[in-house]
Amino acid sequence: MNEIQKKKLLGIAKQAVAAVVAGTAPPVVVCDDPALNEPRGCFVTLKNGDALRGCIGQFEAEKPLCRMVAQMAVSSAQHDPRFAHDRIGPDELPALHIEISALTPMQKTDDPMSLRLGVDGIYITDGRQSGCFLPQVAAETGWSKEEFLGYCCAHKAGLPWDGWKRKDVQTYLFSAEVFGADWNEIED
Repeated sequence: MNEIQKKKLLGIAKQAVAAVVAGTAPPVVVCDDPALNEPRGCFVTLKNGDALRGCIGQFEAEKPLCRMVAQMAVSSAQHDPRFAHDRIGPDELPALHIEISALTPMQKTDDPMSLRLGVDGIYITDGRQSGCFLPQVAAETGWSKEEFLGYCCAHKAGLPWDGWKRKDVQTYLFSAEVFGADWNEIED
């Protein structure tokens, strides 16, 4: 993705967050760029300084990337269950940092240790419970491969620490193009 495309997506996310925080409907997203109209999963992460304020995404793309970004931005700002009692308010907007992770399709792996730290994200499921970490989590935490897999199992998927080793648990790898900017740096 080039810089113009990244700026366009960040602007879409900003407008969507601003609208939902203000209690209005997000603007209708229109993109004339073929690359931004390709179906692609994504996550939108909102932070205030080092504090996470919302992070929601979807692996499967059911609509164009530009529209997925708007939808995930709204969900991150207003529907992340971790912040149900502390939603982002209008006064907080200038302090936000928006990060977009545009995903590649997930690939099932029979060798979870083949993951590349800082490059691959993981999705782990036993069919009932699941959890994921975006690729940048490994870089942010400094975890080893075993810790990356273990924390995902134990803290995200509700599985035992070494659940990723079980035959009934599937591990999927994916990568992401990650970019972001502070609220005031993003063009509307």
